[in-house]
Amino acid sequence: MSCYWVKTNVLIKKLFSHYIWAIPNAENKIYLTFDDGPTPEITEWVLEELEKYNAKATFFCIGNNIEKHPEIFAKIVTNGHSIGNHTFNHLNSWKTSTKEYLENVNLCESSILNLKSTILNLQSKLFRPPYGKIKMAQSKRLRQLGYKIIMWDVLSADFDTRISPEKCLENVLKNVKSGSIIVFHDSIKAFPNLEYTLPKALQYWAAKGFVCDSIK
Repeated sequence: MSCYWVKTNVLIKKLFSHYIWAIPNAENKIYLTFDDGPTPEITEWVLEELEKYNAKATFFCIGNNIEKHPEIFAKIVTNGHSIGNHTFNHLNSWKTSTKEYLENVNLCESSILNLKSTILNLQSKLFRPPYGKIKMAQSKRLRQLGYKIIMWDVLSADFDTRISPEKCLENVLKNVKSGSIIVFHDSIKAFPNLEYTLPKALQYWAAKGFVCDSIK
């Protein structure tokens, strides 16, 4: 599955129906997600932008970044956003054995629980595979462990330095509908596109009556 698709092919979603690609609803809710953080200054900027619109989101965090920046992770949680597992070291599933991959996911989960337990005593069972890649055996085992594998139907491509900020904004405004799961990245690489796109997208969605909610 290519991580460069802006809108996921319908056939792929049917073939991998055990993943969550969207969350249909009658309340005009959409689901913003942010991968790869927490990242100093960038994640905090994202939180400030979301707060302006009372928007909630889901942050798929890298365990190593959680341990480096626990205060930012705590801010995500206390601001009422959801947390997801994005492995401890941003592993490429296709290049990693199932045993090593599961151990890395568990290591990230431990980082999440060690800090969340001091705040809300909640467990995170949302998972997004880095690069949108995951082997069937790894997926099956994670689902057996109770994880929901969260994919997307709209990719901002903010991480792609070959596209302009204007194109990034077009990607999300053109393709979002009620129930959409949208992928952004609170990372240094993505920030030039994210900084331009997120405020404008939030303003547009608010004007159109969309409600930004977190994934539970």
